[in-house]
Amino acid sequence: MSDAYSRPVPGHVPVLRLGDVLLVTLQGDLHDSTAQQLQQDLAETISRTGVRGVLIDISGVEIVDSFLGRVLAEIAAQAKLLAARTVVAGMRPAVAITLAELGLTLPGLSTALSTEAGMELLTQQTPAYRPGGPRQESP
Repeated sequence: MSDAYSRPVPGHVPVLRLGDVLLVTLQGDLHDSTAQQLQQDLAETISRTGVRGVLIDISGVEIVDSFLGRVLAEIAAQAKLLAARTVVAGMRPAVAITLAELGLTLPGLSTALSTEAGMELLTQQTPAYRPGGPRQESP
């Protein structure tokens, strides 16, 4: 196995596909170039795969500033234009307080207390067919 696969790529946020949902786990600070790459990766993956949801786990993020709040809102807006919903999971109480104090409402985002609750929210509220998207039958 190549060494490149055993270590995370610096400046890259992994995007994991779980069925019809993309899972992104943010850890620590998100720098400008990494945020731009993440937005591009998510948009391309949603478009290519036709997934219906994006779940962003921020439980590993200590501080959410206006930059990260804007990035999350932009990801949600892009996903919505590509017919996918976005849920942010694992927000710490201090992060929620900071977002409220900054006046960041994160339009287009739903929230969940845990990754499991976020997955449930995305998988229970997605239609079996999206106009313009791949037709998929419900199980």
